[in-house]
Amino acid sequence: MAALLQNLNQFLTAIAGFLTPLALFHVFWSTLLGIIIGALPGLTATMGVALVTTLTYKLPPDLAILILICVYNGAIYGGSRSAILLNIPGTPANAATTLDGFPLARAGLAGKAMGIATSGSVLGSLIGMFFLATVAPILGNYALKFQSFEFFWLAIFGIVISGHLTALEDPMKGWIAGFLGLLTAMVGQEGIHAYDRFAYGKTELLGGFALIPAMVGAFGFAEVLTVMRNPAAEVVQEARDSIIPRLGEVFRYWRTIIRSGLIGTIIGIIPGVGEDIAAWVSYAAARRKSKEREKFGKGSVDGLMAAETGNNACVPGAIIPALTLAIPGSAPAAVLLAAMFIHGVRPGPMIMIESPEFVYQVVAMVFFSTVGMLIFGFTLTKPLLWVLAVPRTRLMPVVFVLCAIGSYAITQRTFDIWVMIGFGIFGFVLREMKYPMAPLVLGIILGDILDKNLRRGLVLSDGDLTPFFTRPISLVLWLITMSSILLSIEPARHALQRGVHACLPRRFHKGG
Repeated sequence: MAALLQNLNQFLTAIAGFLTPLALFHVFWSTLLGIIIGALPGLTATMGVALVTTLTYKLPPDLAILILICVYNGAIYGGSRSAILLNIPGTPANAATTLDGFPLARAGLAGKAMGIATSGSVLGSLIGMFFLATVAPILGNYALKFQSFEFFWLAIFGIVISGHLTALEDPMKGWIAGFLGLLTAMVGQEGIHAYDRFAYGKTELLGGFALIPAMVGAFGFAEVLTVMRNPAAEVVQEARDSIIPRLGEVFRYWRTIIRSGLIGTIIGIIPGVGEDIAAWVSYAAARRKSKEREKFGKGSVDGLMAAETGNNACVPGAIIPALTLAIPGSAPAAVLLAAMFIHGVRPGPMIMIESPEFVYQVVAMVFFSTVGMLIFGFTLTKPLLWVLAVPRTRLMPVVFVLCAIGSYAITQRTFDIWVMIGFGIFGFVLREMKYPMAPLVLGIILGDILDKNLRRGLVLSDGDLTPFFTRPISLVLWLITMSSILLSIEPARHALQRGVHACLPRRFHKGG
């Protein structure tokens, strides 16, 4: 109880610290910008956070991270607008929203659909915020037990799990994308002895590929190419009915809200998986538990609530490992992690020792962004519909210019613009071949962690690989990693099922 009261006191102190006109102004414009970015097809949350990072370069760290979290949270919520009205998810996180949001809009209930989406997003964000405040300090203290051996396996585990969950139909594509990211991270001087690798005599390559230009290209320019390749969409329905739902109508689905909030937060904690998987898993769980399964996909309020609660609960969940382990839970959280390093914040196991107050400042930032979502969601819905009418032939050139400016702004290197273009074309080709982007970006981030900790571990063990497999945490991580790989291979999975079946007593066999 004493610890809980202490946490509450630190949270309230952080809230009070942001109750200034300047901080509230930043919350206002950045949350609104995030919603607009999310609402426009082709402008993802990842790209939005990456581009805004370049605008916050000279701001104090607390205000800069506040702006980025507001953009992040707002964009994940804003994507529901185009999902409901255009049947096109504004961000990948809102793909599940289209299944029931668009049928509701076609039935003349666009206002109700957007009100339910707003309610679910706000409640999901609050549930995730609660776990961010309670789980992050515990995980941060536990992470102090991690050494090089554990961080090596954590990097491998993140790539394998992210690849598996973002490419359920063919996990091999997810793993290939992840290990391509790891290979990309090997370019440039290595982190211990500064030895040149894969630079081929090019001075620009000695520093490797910067994360922000790579992510802006893979998620921004690639999205521009994808949007321009596909046919344009038209708004099929405007909100003429009531947008603000009754409390009874919202809390009628309290089981769905709690379940989806927990699922979204847990999936957010898993490295590199992200909000889109959280929404789909929440949607599937709601459908499985619902008494009205036949309505799902045809205009189910329960399904819409589950998808929007799950994806926004994932946002604070994805920040938990970014803060405590320096390993992001999603692609936008990866950009947020990079921005923390740019602004002098050192996330990782030492954060609860060096700056524990920052954790509660992040919780307060999520709270303010959630309040902003609630206000804008219910008051500016109809004006925000005008944004969807912007022709893509006018919007996409502006987005490309922003991608170029954002890539150049941090280090003022023309080379970074070429990196952005190269990763954009590469990302577009991978998308067309149905390869997921999240494992690729996670691989770029985790490559340095994997490389350094493998060699540090070998130094500590005098070249002995045994500690990588025998230390308790390492043992658990590599067993989970290998199990995930084996269970994704169909012959191995069938062989395991036959083995388990053979070991069971006859009375458990079908017909036994």
